[in-house]
Amino acid sequence: MKGFKTLYFKSGFLYILDQKKLPQKLSYIKCKTVKDVFRAIKNMHVRGAPAIGVAAGFGVYLGIKNEKKYIYKKAKQSIELLKKSRPTARNLFWVLERMEKILEENKTTAPNALKKKILKEAKTIYEWEKKVAYQIGKEGAKLIKKGDRILTICNAGALATVDWGTALSVIYIASKNKKNIKVYALETRPLLQGARLTCWELKREGVDTILICDNAAAKLMAEGKIDKIIVGADRITLNGDTANKIGTLNLAILAKYFNIPFYVAAPTSTFDLSLETGSQIPIEERDKKEVLFINNKPIAPLDVKVYNPAFDVTPHTLITAFITERGIIQRPFRRNILKTFKER
Repeated sequence: MKGFKTLYFKSGFLYILDQKKLPQKLSYIKCKTVKDVFRAIKNMHVRGAPAIGVAAGFGVYLGIKNEKKYIYKKAKQSIELLKKSRPTARNLFWVLERMEKILEENKTTAPNALKKKILKEAKTIYEWEKKVAYQIGKEGAKLIKKGDRILTICNAGALATVDWGTALSVIYIASKNKKNIKVYALETRPLLQGARLTCWELKREGVDTILICDNAAAKLMAEGKIDKIIVGADRITLNGDTANKIGTLNLAILAKYFNIPFYVAAPTSTFDLSLETGSQIPIEERDKKEVLFINNKPIAPLDVKVYNPAFDVTPHTLITAFITERGIIQRPFRRNILKTFKER
């Protein structure tokens, strides 16, 4: 993407683009330890399921980088710490499971050699996520017609991955293919990822972008101004139930009512085949201050009770299809999801 990297590893340190400062300022956080990475994920300086997973992979390495002994133990401690950062995103646990596998296969490996294997795995995951994000865009662009008006929520772009994105990757490839599309971006309260991040990304790439308030989506659909809805995902279960940013379920219900295709774009690393349905997905609840304040200014009585779930679950019955790096997964989802992973 133009002029930025979501995160990168250089000279033994992980650099994370501080998304809390966008769009006003483009700056990076230098992570020297696993605790630095934990804080960056927990406090949403880096966000988006694939990006969180990649950051955690390098975090495991930073947790053992300067250790001379007890490498296995220290790595396990780093993994356990990172697991506590955010509970919903499947990619985080997918990466940490891969790291645990490396550890179990190398219990007797010399410390320096084990460090190299952990770092190599983190870099491999980084490159894999980069490759599949582009492929998601290529697959999804086949669904886009010239002049399509597309609605999206939150940020499922390069900032949520390591390049291109998921839902926005589809938009970028379609745009590069001269399909003359228009994108409506929901602001996405309470942290405004749509307004701050998605609009920032799309404008940099020259995509025709219109920002709308979250509660304006129904009016647009009623007026016939939306042709497709494309969203990202944080976890997808075996039957196709999908956890994504809070407000996604609202859009899916509206899409069903107005007969608008509703697509979920995600890499296969976001699928959790250990869970049968969305009722089993852990849903993160975040600090009430995110709702009570904007730019550190209170917008409500500070003693009011607040309910602040970060995600909701969209039932598979409201989803048209999944866009993955391995192609479009159509109904029936359970059978075709299993088929996709079997082929993989």
